[in-house]
Amino acid sequence: MHKPSAIILETPSKTLQSVNFENTTLADKDEYLKKLKKWQKKMLQVQQAYFHQNRRAILVFEGWDASGKGGAIRRITEKLDPRGVTVHPISAPTPLEQSKHYLHRFQARLPEAGTIAIFDRSWYGRVLVERIEGFATEKEWQRAYQEINEFERSLIDDGVRIVKVFMHITPEEQLKRFEERLNNPVKRWKLTTEDIRNRAKWEEYETSTNEMFQYTSTEAAPWNIIRGNHKWFARIDVLKTVVNQLAEGIDTSPPAINPEVIQHAYEALGITIKTE
Repeated sequence: MHKPSAIILETPSKTLQSVNFENTTLADKDEYLKKLKKWQKKMLQVQQAYFHQNRRAILVFEGWDASGKGGAIRRITEKLDPRGVTVHPISAPTPLEQSKHYLHRFQARLPEAGTIAIFDRSWYGRVLVERIEGFATEKEWQRAYQEINEFERSLIDDGVRIVKVFMHITPEEQLKRFEERLNNPVKRWKLTTEDIRNRAKWEEYETSTNEMFQYTSTEAAPWNIIRGNHKWFARIDVLKTVVNQLAEGIDTSPPAINPEVIQHAYEALGITIKTE
């Protein structure tokens, strides 16, 4: 195994088998909506702080098929200013992208100052689907752990905050969601033959995911495993995780108004602005 060097890894390492799904429900829809409103408001405050301070953030979403990545991302972005957040749904690379280093297409999608980029699937495909499906050689995916750590470290050193989320559900819950999608005309498009084929390789993906945690969950960019069997609980947990990690060490209070704006508002509009 090509282990990463010169990177401080988190300890102890996470594993999917250690996840406990007990106490992962909310009382009712009213509790869900109340918490959703609270954390979406906090998320908007974080976005505004990043905009005013020219900060950049990247949210990375990985997880099982039908684990709720899309639903969680929608709740994160629902109340945000769309001009300051971009969602990148990552699928198979194009022939042009295949001709370049696998990180190139992600480097081309990095956030601008004051914005947030959300990756629905990410560069971790190299050590997950590309590893299991044979799209990357063993040497390539083993080398990728260090390449990814160094890629993320370079971004963090440049001031980018990275939050990594893995949506985890049980095989039984995934089967229920597959059945629901097949029987719901509105949701059928979400289920693909690849999803069904991937389910047959659950143990392989589980092993690859655990090794991904082991070698890429660093102190600067740890993996957050979200228990996703219950959608309401998972969506709130994702929002809390993202808000808390993006807000850590950052002043999220509204900035003071520009004195020039106060003066011009008074002179041109006759408006007196109260300041503390």
